[in-house]
Amino acid sequence: MAIIALGIIAVPKTMAAKLIKEDRSITIDGATPDHPVVSLGKGFDKKSGKGVEGYAIVHYAKGLGNPAKSTPTPVCYGYLAPGAKWKGTPEPWTIDNVNTGGIDKVAEFNILDKSIVKWEVAAGTTEGILVDILGLGDSGSVAGTKVLGKTLDGKNQVTFAPIKSRGAIAVTYIWGNFGDPIIANRQLMEWDQIYNTAYAWSTSVSGIAGKMDFENIATHELGHSVGMNDLYSSRCSIQTMYGYANYGQIDKRDLESGDITGINALYY
Repeated sequence: MAIIALGIIAVPKTMAAKLIKEDRSITIDGATPDHPVVSLGKGFDKKSGKGVEGYAIVHYAKGLGNPAKSTPTPVCYGYLAPGAKWKGTPEPWTIDNVNTGGIDKVAEFNILDKSIVKWEVAAGTTEGILVDILGLGDSGSVAGTKVLGKTLDGKNQVTFAPIKSRGAIAVTYIWGNFGDPIIANRQLMEWDQIYNTAYAWSTSVSGIAGKMDFENIATHELGHSVGMNDLYSSRCSIQTMYGYANYGQIDKRDLESGDITGINALYY
C-alpha cells in the first residue's frame, strides 16, 4: 500500500516576502477637515545647510461638516509663509510608474507637467515670462509610503495610496525654511504628494460624475508645492486654492485671479 506523506512546503524567505502584499496605506496623525495642516517636525537640509520644518497639507472633500468660513479677507490668496518660495536651480520630480490610481501613467505625467506650467506662467505673468519653479519630471520608482514625505531625501515624488483620514482626497508634504525672521531667507526645499486610492480617478476632458478629476486636484496640490496656502473664506470659493473639492469638479483646473495675483507677487 502506498503511503502519501502530507506536509507543508517550505517557502524561501525571499519568495515569502514577495508573496506578502505591501501595506501602502498611510495615516496623517492629527489631520481633520477642521485642521488640515499638521507639522512633520524639524529636519536638516544637506543641500542648503539649513534647518527646515515639514508640514502635511490635506485636501478634503466637501460635505464633511466643514462649511466655508465667511470671515472677510482682503485678498483671495495666501502663502505657506510670507516669502517662502523656491530658489536656485529647479529640482526634478518623479511620478510612481507602478501605483497610478487606475489612470494611465502617461496621462498622469502630462497632466502634472501641464499643471506645473500653469503656475509657472502665472508666476511671471506681469513680466510676460515663464518662471521655471519645479523643474522637469520623469517616471520611475519612488520611496515607500511609510517614509514618503515624512523625511527629507532630496527627492520630489508623486504616488497613489490609501489615505486613512475620512474625506482626504490628497496630501502634499512640503519642507522648507518657513520661520526665518528675515523673510528674504525663507525657502522651499522639498515636496511630495500622495493621491488617495479610496477615490475613483478620472482624466476625462469633461470630467466624470462620481470620480475625482485628477487635473482639478493636481493643480490645487501643485499650488502648495510652489508655496501657496489653502483658502477657506466663502468669498474665495472659486479660486483654485480653495480648500475643499468635490466629485466631477473640473472648474479648478484653471487658475483664477487670486491664484495668479498671489503666485506672481510671491515670485516677483
